[in-house]
Amino acid sequence: MSINEIQDEIIEEFSALTDWMDRYSLLIDYGNSLPEFSETERTNRNLIEGCQSSVWITACMREGKVHYDADSDAILVKGIVALLLRVLNDQTPQDILSADLYFIERINLREHLSPTRSNGLLAMLKQMKEFALVFASRKS
Repeated sequence: MSINEIQDEIIEEFSALTDWMDRYSLLIDYGNSLPEFSETERTNRNLIEGCQSSVWITACMREGKVHYDADSDAILVKGIVALLLRVLNDQTPQDILSADLYFIERINLREHLSPTRSNGLLAMLKQMKEFALVFASRKS
């Protein structure tokens, strides 16, 4: 599935919920569905700077696509990172780098986050794109 197709799915899922408490519950469900994150990966090297909560993200290449794993110690933030993984996971580095992540604005996510969580969202996105940039530069 393309990044835009996944974003459109997310927009549809969120638009079915008019109450933000229901949307927060959906985010928490996304976080609870993340695969188990290895304790050995909970290192400072994988910790995202700029997040108030602890967020760890790792990345590797699998068959020409970037595969991310992530976790957080905060349930809502874990849901946010799960949402980002849903969109960007197992996409090519170039697709990740050129992606317009319009779903964030269309579901009004940023405006319903505290300023520190909004900064954390940007920090997570930045790190995920940096991983993609590193993998793209290795290919060339």
